[in-house]
Amino acid sequence: MPDHRANNSKNHGLVTAIRGSVVDSHFFSHLPPLHTMLKVGPDEDIIVEVVSHHEGHVARGIALSPTGGLRRGDPVVDSGNMIQVPVGKSTLGRMFNVFGETIDEKEELGEVEKRGIHNPPASISRRITTAEVFETGIKAIDLLTPLERGGKAGLFGGAGVGKTVLITELINNTVGKHEGVSIFCGIGERSREAEELYRDIKEAGVLDNTVMIFGQMNEPPGARYLVGHSALTMAEYFRDEANQDVLLLIDNIFRFVQAGSEVSGLLGKMPSRVGYQPTLATEIAELEERISNTATGAITSIQAVYVPADDFTDPSATHTFAHLSASIILSRKRASEGLYPAVDPLRSWSKLLTPLVVGERHYRVAQEVRRTLAEYEELKDIIAMLGLEELSQDDRLVVNRARRLERFLTQPFVTTEQFTGYKGRIVDLSDAIDGCERILNDEFADRSESELYMLGKIDEIKAKSI
Repeated sequence: MPDHRANNSKNHGLVTAIRGSVVDSHFFSHLPPLHTMLKVGPDEDIIVEVVSHHEGHVARGIALSPTGGLRRGDPVVDSGNMIQVPVGKSTLGRMFNVFGETIDEKEELGEVEKRGIHNPPASISRRITTAEVFETGIKAIDLLTPLERGGKAGLFGGAGVGKTVLITELINNTVGKHEGVSIFCGIGERSREAEELYRDIKEAGVLDNTVMIFGQMNEPPGARYLVGHSALTMAEYFRDEANQDVLLLIDNIFRFVQAGSEVSGLLGKMPSRVGYQPTLATEIAELEERISNTATGAITSIQAVYVPADDFTDPSATHTFAHLSASIILSRKRASEGLYPAVDPLRSWSKLLTPLVVGERHYRVAQEVRRTLAEYEELKDIIAMLGLEELSQDDRLVVNRARRLERFLTQPFVTTEQFTGYKGRIVDLSDAIDGCERILNDEFADRSESELYMLGKIDEIKAKSI
C-alpha cells in the first residue's frame, strides 16, 4: 500500500467543529492517514492526532494539547508524520513529554534520531518463547515472585509502603546486574509526584541510566493515552538497536484505561460494561503486546495497578491481569513493622514459580517459606490471646522459623543507604535460596531474630555478631 505521508507537507485544511478535545478538520487535497499528527491554529501550536475519517474530506482527531482559543475556520496543517519521539543514548538522564520534548529545563537534545510512536509488536518469529527469570537482586521478589524476562508484573501498593523506593532500587539493580537501562512512564502522574520521583532517582545516582516520560494529570486525555506508546518506542530502540535489556516501569496502568475511556466518550462511542470503552481489551493488548523479549534483548515491565474499589472483577482489572506474569503486593502492615521491602509473601504470586522454570530446589524452598509464614499467620491470634507459652513445641518451632524468615527477607537498598545507615546489598538468587533453606533447617535457631534483620547473604550474620 503506498504511503501518502512522504509528499503531503503542503496538505492544508480548516477546523470545522470542536467538541472538547475532539477536532474535525476539512482538507482541500486529500485526507491524512490515521495516526497522522496535525498542527492546528494560527500558530500551529495545538497538536491533534487523526483517529477517523468522515464524509466530505473530514478528518476527526483528538487534541493532545489544550484547545483553548481554537475556533472554527482556523488553519490546519498536515505534518506528514505520526507523532515521533527521540530515541538513543542521548535520551538517558532526561525527562520528556508525550511529544518527546524535554521538560527538565536542561539544554535541548539537538540532532537526534526520531521514531513514530505507533509500531506493531515484535513478530512471533522474533520472540523467545522459553520462560527465563529476570533477577532483580531483591530477595523477597526473586525467591517468592520471580519476574519473567520480557514479561509483565503488576505492582500493587498504596501511599507510604515503599513503592517509590522499590522502583528506584529496581532501576539501580537493572543497571548493575543486567547492564541495561530503565524507562519510567508516568501516565496521569501528579506533577508533584513526578518531581519527587525525578529528585529521588537523581539523588540515588541512577538517573544517568534512566529515561523518564510523563503524560501528567492536567494534560488532555489524548496525551495521557498515548504516553505509554511513546515510552515503548524508546524502549524498543534500546532492545532492538542497542541490544540491551530494558526495565519499563509504568505508573499507573489504570490511568491509561481511564484516559482511553475519556477519549472513547469524546468520540461518541457506545460505552460497554461499567461504562468502559468498547475497545478496552484491544487497547490494553496493543500496549501490553509490545512488551516482549527477542534474541537481541528484552523489555521487562513492572506496572503499578490500581483496582477500583478493590473490585478485582472490574473490567479494567481483569483485562490487565490477563497480561501479567507476576503480581507484587506491598503490605502496609509489613511496612508499619519496618519489614522492608514490604512485599506480602502470601498474596504475591508468579506463574514462573514452577519446578520446570525455576528448578526443584528453588520451588521447594519457596513453597516451604510460604507454608511456614501462612502457619505463623494463623497462630498470631492464639499468641495474642494466650501467649507464646501456650503453643505446642511444633508450633513454637514454626513461629521461630517464620519470624527469622520475615527478618531475613528484609534487605538494605543501595538507593537508601544515606537514610538508613545500612550498606545496600544486591543479593543473588542462589544466596537467597541458601539462606532461607538454612533457616528452615533451624541452623540459626539459637541466634536472635534481630541478627537476621537487614542482611544480604545469610553468612553476614557471622560478621554481624563479631
